[in-house]
Parts: sequence; structure tokens; C-alpha cells
Amino acid sequence: MNLVILYLLLLKAVTTSFSGMSSLPVVRQDLVETHRVLTDRELSTAIAAGRIGPGPNGLYVVSVGYFVAGWPGAVAGLLALITPAFLIIPLMKWGARYAGVPRIRAAIHAVILASAGLLISASIPLTRDAAAGPLTIGIIAASFTVLMFTKVESWWVMIGAAIVGLAPVLFR
Repeated sequence: MNLVILYLLLLKAVTTSFSGMSSLPVVRQDLVETHRVLTDRELSTAIAAGRIGPGPNGLYVVSVGYFVAGWPGAVAGLLALITPAFLIIPLMKWGARYAGVPRIRAAIHAVILASAGLLISASIPLTRDAAAGPLTIGIIAASFTVLMFTKVESWWVMIGAAIVGLAPVLFR
């Protein structure tokens, strides 16, 4: 497979997904079913390799690139992973310049709301598996209230939630 096409397919999967493993259906559709340059077994091996190592779950894309085209394919996968991070910088600069335009402002608000919805929908299954006791539910409710109704920076809320969450363990 041509490395440029591999890069573009992996870039499509990375940019159209929300978090690491949500790109899996796109990768499978493009590389296993459509182009037939990867088998399900190789894809499973790539996922296992990506999950064994440290870092985000999306790193499996580098292994997918390796299985498709060797080391050059791994480089294409890595470039596909980092390209969105580099594209966001000029996009943010452009957005700041035109943030006063009502249509652009409305689009930015829509993206923020969509991101919040995606975060909530991704978080609900995770909280089912977590040990959500009264303390955890209280931290979630307090954090939500502070973030929604005050102008406190989110990093302060995260630090406060971490301190409250660790307090029972630290002061036994």
C-alpha cells in the first residue's frame, strides 16, 4: 500500500474519532475490509501491542502502520497520530481571530456542546465499572456545580477533587 494513502486513511481514523480506541471501526473498515492490506488477527495484535505499552490507547495506530508497511508504515501511523495536535494550533489562532463573527461563535459553541456530550457518553460506561460510592458521587456533583456556576478554573477543581478523593486514604 502507498504510504501516503496509508497515512491519509490513518489520519481519517484519528481525526474522526473521539479518543484512542474509537478509531478502531474506521481502521478496520478501511484496512481490513476495503483495502484488504491487514487481517483481523494482525489488527488484534496491533491493538494488544498498543495497549501493553505505556501511553494513550490510540498508539495502536503505529502498530497498524507497521503491520501494513513495516517501519515506514509505523512512521506514517505516528505522523497520523500527531498531525491533529499540530493542526489545532493554527485552527485555534484562526478561531480567535474570527471568534466575534456570530456564525463562527455559534459553530464554536456547537463544537463545545458536542464535545461535552461525547465526554458524558464516554464517561457513563466508565463510571459503571468504577467503585462509585457516596464520596465519588459527591465529588462529581460538587465538581459539576462549581464548573457550571462559577468562574473557577477547571484545574483548581481537578486539584480539589484529587485532594478530597485521596483524603480518606491519606488520613487513615
